[in-house]
Order: sequence, then C-alpha cells, then structure tokens
Amino acid sequence: MTIYREQGVVLRTYRLGEADKIVSIVTEGRGKVRAVAKGVRKTKSRFGGRLEPMTHVLLQLYEGRELDTITQAETIDTFRAVREDLHRVARAGALLEAVDQMAQEGEPNPHLYRMLVGALRQLAKEDSPLIVAGFYWKLLSQEGFHPVLDACAGCGAEGDEIALVAFDLEQGGALCRSCRRGSAMSPGALEVMREILGGQLGRALARPASEVTAEVDHLATRALEHHLERRLKAASNAHWSQ
Repeated sequence: MTIYREQGVVLRTYRLGEADKIVSIVTEGRGKVRAVAKGVRKTKSRFGGRLEPMTHVLLQLYEGRELDTITQAETIDTFRAVREDLHRVARAGALLEAVDQMAQEGEPNPHLYRMLVGALRQLAKEDSPLIVAGFYWKLLSQEGFHPVLDACAGCGAEGDEIALVAFDLEQGGALCRSCRRGSAMSPGALEVMREILGGQLGRALARPASEVTAEVDHLATRALEHHLERRLKAASNAHWSQ
C-alpha cells in the first residue's frame, strides 16, 4: 500500500453507496486523481465540507487498484468570496469543468494546476467578465492551440493595412476580408485577445462587461469546445452573468 500527499483542487464529486463519494481532484504532482472519500456524506464525517468542488486542499491518500482512498484532508482555501456570489460561482464552475475535461488521470500537469489556483484566487479578488475567457485562451495556448492574431491565418497577409475581420477555428485564427469564414470578429475583440495572449492579461481582466467582452467570451468557449470535441455545460451558466 502506497501512501502519498498532494495539493489539489476538487473539481467534482459523485455519490457512491449510502455514505461515500468519489472525488475528482486536479493535483500538483499527479494530474487528475479520482479517489473515494468514505463516510463523507454522514453528518459526523471527519472530512466536513473540505471535499466540496472548488476547495483547495492538502490531501493524504493511499493508492488502490482502480480508485485511491482519501484518508486526510486539510483546507488550504475555500475561496469564500466566490462562493458568496452567484455570478462568481457560475464562472468558477466553468473553470472547473474545463480543467476536469482537459486534465488526464495520472499525467502530471503542474502548470494546469497552478493556472486553476491562480484563476480562482483572481476571481475571489475581482469578478472580471473575462476571467473564464482568459483562462480558456491561456489553456488552449498551453495545449498547442495558439490562435494566429497578427496575420491572416488563411493567406498569411500581415501589416497595418490588412483588416482582420473574422475568426475561424479550422483555420486556427483571424482572417482577412478575402479569406473570411467562421465567425465575424470586431476590432475590439481582436485587441482583447491580443492582450490575453500577449502578456497583458491583467489589462484584459480590468475591462468592464461590454459587447466586446461577451464576444471574446463566446469565441473562447467555442474554441475550447472545438478542441475538446464536446459541449461545456458550465460555460453556458457563466454566460448569463456577463
């Protein structure tokens, strides 16, 4: 029996039997881990509410054949400011679902873990309308899908005289008037996406809600769903809070 300790963020839980739960956690050193928390649904559970989705925890587990078992759980952060605001809860749910779909069991991805913790901390500080879109674009870039934003992804034309007016997922970026297909893209949305992916994420997150932020958010969700080849349920809940 191998016992180990890991930091992680709880992504989701499933009921198991009458009193147990299966907990899905993205960890710093082991990627996504699915583990059993025995007795967690009992009133007098020793885990209390420490294994609820979004909680940042320090865990002790022992390895099992199919599922590991959680033996200890200490809370690092509950992100209370997020939990007390329905808008932020919806955005946090979109972040958790994206990581749950992207993370692989047993494949360490410490950068993904740190990205999620950082995004939740930022969300606890300020409810930015672009927190989800910024996270999605950064996540896609990390996974190898870095959209072309400084030239036409179709013909390669670049320069100040070239107007990029559309965005196409198959082409992998922005398109000029001659190559346009996919979704129309405003100059404002192009500017915000360049900020997010060009080292100015803080500037993008400071923007107030507008038609431009809603456009960037919609494009980010479509891009991640295209990459995952599935719909994101929580993302639709986050859109209403724009």
